[in-house]
Amino acid sequence: MAESNVVRFAESEEKQLRIDLAAAFRLAARADWHESVANHFSASVSPDGKRFLVNPRWKHFSSIRASDLILVDADDPATMEGEDAPDPTAWSIHSAIHRSVPHARVALHLHPPYATTLATLKDPTIYPIDQVTARFYNRMAIDLSYGGIATDGEEGERIAATFGNHRVVMMGNHGVSTVGETVAEAYDAMYFLERAARTTVLAYSTGRPLSVLDHETAEMTAAEWDADREQQFAHFEEMKRILDREAPDYAE
Repeated sequence: MAESNVVRFAESEEKQLRIDLAAAFRLAARADWHESVANHFSASVSPDGKRFLVNPRWKHFSSIRASDLILVDADDPATMEGEDAPDPTAWSIHSAIHRSVPHARVALHLHPPYATTLATLKDPTIYPIDQVTARFYNRMAIDLSYGGIATDGEEGERIAATFGNHRVVMMGNHGVSTVGETVAEAYDAMYFLERAARTTVLAYSTGRPLSVLDHETAEMTAAEWDADREQQFAHFEEMKRILDREAPDYAE
């Protein structure tokens, strides 16, 4: 497709999206959510979602800058033939997500320690045992059909299909993914997902029975989280302010 025929965001919008996504990479590294030079984030820059930014192949999260992000097209398999092709699993998973999950303007895929620990359990459900775990009550898809490292299109398509209308997927024997309309929302979901997983793992480690909230209380609490989008944006802005002071090169 000729570049002149591609509908993209205004330059200023794409620049801000690059800065926000770069911030998410840096923050993930600081929180020890990433794994080696693997894992990947993406963000759409076109109305149909198919043109998206993604991290360059095997660049460590702690050094990614806004200008490092590469722009690809989910409908262009020739992307993987170029010298600057993304990681094969990044292409497989994120191209499928941006083709088929309309609410996934931003997609974060990670292997954070506590959430990945839960993903190894036969039942990786996050039960509502406090107000943070209750955020994910009936709001998290669970994929128990791991098909190996997602280096081919078939596995990427299968992963994308697990989202349905959800914004969080617990990927059994693998890791986790969150999606959102913005980087701030996807990041906030990942932050609290790992917090919820940590609480769950620690609670299991006591060997004592869980005190699970009743349906009405858990649903009410989850709905309150759903309604509080303003705090999600404030959270991300505060985290970016930390980077602005301590590692401002992320925005370059």
